[in-house]
Formats: sequence, structure tokens, C-alpha cells
Amino acid sequence: MKTRSGSSGWPTDTLAGFAPTARYLVGVSGGRDSVALLHWLNQRGFKRLIVCHLDHKLRGRASRSDAAFVAELAKKYGYEAEIGSAEVKRLATQNKTSVEMAGRVARYHFFAQVAARRRCRSLFLAHHADDLVETALLNFLRGTGTTGVASIRAVSLRREGKLGLTVVRPLLGVWRREIDAYVRRHALKFRKDESNSRLDATRNRLRHRVLPYLERQLSRDVRRAIWRAAQIWSDEEALLESMTDAASIRAATLQVETLRSMPIAIQRRTILGWLRRRGISDVGFDVVERVRELISVGARSAKTNLPRNFFVRRRAKKLFIEHLEERPPTNR
Repeated sequence: MKTRSGSSGWPTDTLAGFAPTARYLVGVSGGRDSVALLHWLNQRGFKRLIVCHLDHKLRGRASRSDAAFVAELAKKYGYEAEIGSAEVKRLATQNKTSVEMAGRVARYHFFAQVAARRRCRSLFLAHHADDLVETALLNFLRGTGTTGVASIRAVSLRREGKLGLTVVRPLLGVWRREIDAYVRRHALKFRKDESNSRLDATRNRLRHRVLPYLERQLSRDVRRAIWRAAQIWSDEEALLESMTDAASIRAATLQVETLRSMPIAIQRRTILGWLRRRGISDVGFDVVERVRELISVGARSAKTNLPRNFFVRRRAKKLFIEHLEERPPTNR
């Protein structure tokens, strides 16, 4: 049963293991959701937060204004602020990935840098119930299975290089409309990112077109149905995770014979976990299956391509990851 706080009515179960007297990082974009989270945590007695903001350099003066707003907001609450920047568009081009994915990778890299420097291993983020629904549906359509569909959890461990970061999402049981009401009730000021309304981004089309269409056609609360399913998948994911060989995921290489001995479902999870641990997170069913083909008896190919110029190669009964730029030069 979810425990809800009195003033906001928001679930508080996620915070149970996190003492307000300890120090935590909190990601703040300056938008409505993160501003609401920061206010809520402050109201609940979290007084040693380090406010983290990464300028993606995508919107010129507006991006710089976002960073200045967050710095001033942190000062207002008496919190320390860590403001960073990254050329996200250049990173997307360089790594042959979407701007959204490049931004996500850059943010977590920034959070990890701050965590290492500040010796703080827990990070609060403002993902809410609607974010969970959108991510679950997007990953389902990408064919990532329960691993992707249940990818946003209330508390999870994320590895960035050698650093383990505990990511805490206290608002996963809170809907966007509830956050809107909270912001109005407390007269909170926030920055509005106009790009959230543009329909050229897949997530925005899903949010503004696909989900409303499904709800009109099916005459039911599709969002809540997906949210409930994601909770079930998350629990099932935890069970499968306990059955997966963690040592294989941590290893630099995967043993072909070991993989072959696993049930197919565990093969897929092991491969996906192995890739993600090495920073290759934007993969779906097709990529995992191509890697699985490398371990099949009589496989014709010993190599398959991955996103961002990475590839997996089979050699001496092992699978290992290489990057195009890391290959030794050949003499001509």
C-alpha cells in the first residue's frame, strides 16, 4: 500500500530508506517537474541537496537562462549548485545517435562526475508516472522486452564507468496533472522548454498524439493501464534479474559456451546487460538477436555492428566489444 504525504498527497514510500539529514544530488532542469521535486524534497526536510544542472547548449540564450535560473533557485533554498555544459548536438552526430539519447548519456556522465567529486552516490530525479508510461510504451515498440519496458524504477543502480550511482525517482507514482496542481498551489516558477511541444520528437508525438488517440478510441484510461502493467513487468524483471549471471555481465568478454548453456530468455538479458554496462544503452531486440546469432553453432558471421561505431566480434570462443576508432591501423 502506498503511503502518501499530507500536504501533497504524493507517495512517500520511495524515500523510506533515504535519511533527510544525508547529502544527495538532485537533477534539476528548471522545468516544472524538477522544480516541483526540489520544492517537495525541501518541504520534507532534505536540507543538504546538491542541485545539478547540465546545459545541453541546444537552445542558445534560452539554455543559458535555464542554467542561471537553476543556480538562483538553488541559492534561494540554500543549496549548493553544480552547473555543467555539453555540446549535445555535436555528441549526437559524433556517436551517430539521437539528440535525446546523446543528452541522456551526457547528463548521466555529468551526474557521475559530480558524484565522484562530491563523494555522493545517490541521485534524485523527477521522472513521474506519465514518463514511466511513455518510456514503457516506447521501449515496448522497440522490442526490448521486460528489461526495457521496466527500465524506469523507483530505485535503481546505474553504473557509469567504475562508479555506481543509486538513482531515486520519488515521483513515479505521481501523474503530470498532480504535479501541475502542486505547482499552481505553491505558486512555483519554472522554465518552459518549447521543444517539449514539437512533434518531430518521437516521445512528443507519443505524448500529444498517440496516447490521446488510444484513449479516445478505447474509451479507457490507457495511461493507467500501461502504468500498472509496467509495475508488474518491473517485479517480473527483478525475478529474472536474480536468475541472470551477474559475473558474465561484469566480464570484459562473454564466453560463447556459457551463453549457449543458458535459456534463451537469460541469454538475451545477459547480452543486453553486458552491452549496457559498457555504455551501449540504445539497443533493442534486433541488436540483441544479432549478437545471439554469433554464438549459434555454425554461425557464418563473426562480427555484428552496434550503435555509435561499436561492434561485437567473436574470436577464440569469446565475444568482445570493439570501437571503430580503437582498431589497430593496418599496413597498406
